[in-house]
Amino acid sequence: MIRKPKINIIGAGISGLCAGSYLQMNGFETHIFEKHSIPGGLCTSWEKGEYTIDGCAHWILGSDKGSGFYHMWSELLNLESIEFHHHEVRIHVEVKNNIDKYGSKIFNVYTNLDQLKKYMIDLSPEDEKTTTDFINDIRVLQNYELPPVMDKLPIIPSIIRGIKMTRYLKFLFILNKQRKVSNFDLAKKFKNPFLREAFELLYDGQEVKMLVFNFPQAVFDKKSAGYPIGGSLAWAQKIADKYTSLGGTIHYNTPVKKILTENNIANGLLVRNDVIHKCDAVLSTADWYKTVFEYLDGKYVDEKIIKLKEGKVIDVYYSVLLASFGLKKSYKEYPHFHRFPTEIKLQSPCGTSWDRLEVHFYNYDPTLAPEGKTVMACSFYTTNGTYWINLRKNERVKYREEKTKFINALVDLLEIKFPGIKDDIDVTDFATPATVLRYTNNWQGSAQGWLPGENIIASSPVKFTLPKLKQFFYASHWGRPGGGIPVAINQGRDVAKLMCKHFKKEFKTTKA
Repeated sequence: MIRKPKINIIGAGISGLCAGSYLQMNGFETHIFEKHSIPGGLCTSWEKGEYTIDGCAHWILGSDKGSGFYHMWSELLNLESIEFHHHEVRIHVEVKNNIDKYGSKIFNVYTNLDQLKKYMIDLSPEDEKTTTDFINDIRVLQNYELPPVMDKLPIIPSIIRGIKMTRYLKFLFILNKQRKVSNFDLAKKFKNPFLREAFELLYDGQEVKMLVFNFPQAVFDKKSAGYPIGGSLAWAQKIADKYTSLGGTIHYNTPVKKILTENNIANGLLVRNDVIHKCDAVLSTADWYKTVFEYLDGKYVDEKIIKLKEGKVIDVYYSVLLASFGLKKSYKEYPHFHRFPTEIKLQSPCGTSWDRLEVHFYNYDPTLAPEGKTVMACSFYTTNGTYWINLRKNERVKYREEKTKFINALVDLLEIKFPGIKDDIDVTDFATPATVLRYTNNWQGSAQGWLPGENIIASSPVKFTLPKLKQFFYASHWGRPGGGIPVAINQGRDVAKLMCKHFKKEFKTTKA
């Protein structure tokens, strides 16, 4: 009997679980080593009293046909057995200085493109051409399956593969054209002051490339970006169950201390209590910085990797402050996802301040709270997550005091917008970048790896391998700027294909 190659995988996040599942399908023996007691990594939820706080997924790209991600998820999960919720409105953006023709300050971003187009033209007939061009840009993206799953094509008729590739060359041309336009650029084209302000505030006053908006919007329209009822941890647990059903093993509460190497070959892991687990190859799906500079002591780097570490190539994604509340009422009379201005700025001790709030009511998921109640969350992005990390590390008492001050100030602002909400708060939870680092090791408490830069379709700065280190592979949401769950499964699948090639195995997506 031929011995199966043994692969030790670091991290039971989405990338690790997906890669492990594909490797199990292809005749490998895999073991995942996870520091936490649950799967998911950043794709997680947690209990607070009788409420479930969700820390990740607002939607799953590929929840139904209409996205290349659907094919990947379908290789791992029975999507038809999973309940998804589809919102009519993606987000409600409240402007400050203008009103629409009906006297409203709220711009509704409908998930249905026809409805969004009709709504915008109704608000501003004089902007019909700009609106039509905006919708058409999104429609163009729907002509292509993203990401293209090229191994789905037959091998023998190579002409078919060539035609497919030619189509995507055209698509790259379209992307190159669209990637230059930001929400600010688009806003300037509108004659209507309400629409102009709405697009300026699409990302709370930040300038963001419209491709970041257009990609999900194209999938929302096809109802292939649903929210999984049960939340992020329930989603991750389904993938973990798939992995173990294929024969994989997850070692929970087992943090890795070092990746073992011999003659520049990765051959094992040193985990808690100095236990050694030998293997034929190591796959890290853990934090990029932790992997390269701590597990491997920075021994396998080149000039580009050093520049990445020093922030000279691309910026680390924002850190997130997540304030969540269990509420005694459902609050169904309010928009589920709402961004609005405040008269008073909310100040953070990390040096960041906000004059707009993002409020998310989870009343569409009955599993997160008792009947008649709901969970509400407010997210805040900061580029100074290290402040919270260092404060918790060096001044634990002050760290707790600053958290309390921040929450109290936030609740005062929420009370202005939602009168009576202060009395409806059952429980409060406040996760900081220090929380993210504590449970996931994510560098600087980053929420999604690298921040997409000027060229959002540029190739990744992180590769699947490291220089001069054999039998080592890497894949995670750090593998492509923007990160998130879609990047995680894409990376897990791609690294499994690469490892199959390395071990001279044909890549399959079903267990033999």
